[in-house]
Amino acid sequence: MQSANFKVRTAREKDSQFCFLRSSMCAGHCGFTLLELVVAIFILSIVLAVSLPSFSTLGEARITSDAKRLASILRYLNDSAITTKENLSFRVDLQNKTVKYLDPDGEKSERFDTISGVELQTKGMITEGEVMIPFGCSGAAESLIIHLTDDRKALAVAFNALSGRVKIKEE
Repeated sequence: MQSANFKVRTAREKDSQFCFLRSSMCAGHCGFTLLELVVAIFILSIVLAVSLPSFSTLGEARITSDAKRLASILRYLNDSAITTKENLSFRVDLQNKTVKYLDPDGEKSERFDTISGVELQTKGMITEGEVMIPFGCSGAAESLIIHLTDDRKALAVAFNALSGRVKIKEE
């Protein structure tokens, strides 16, 4: 009778056949240590903590950027009209959400998706149509407030014709 040569394998030998990427320092061990997992989770949490708050403020950054650009345009037109003694204009098209202005370099146009209305001293709140503000040799003809709204925030760009100052206010 022939005796069968059966080799009894140890648990270590069985595990080693499943460990394909094994370093010489941890022979016979598969997987990650608890310390490696904790370090990886810690690094991942730091990366997420830094990046996620910046994504939540993207909408607020757009409306704030629009308000600052409008304030800059109004200040520039007022100062340019006074220094060059030329007649300049500022037009807001509320249907197309665009601003067109004539400055010393020619006519320019910019789109502002957050514009919701313009408030004039003489006409009150205007939410549709086109509004034109002339800038003469003494500056703007009248004060105005441009209202900007987004799904999260509302801002107002207030221009004072007497002082030439522009303020951005939260509504």
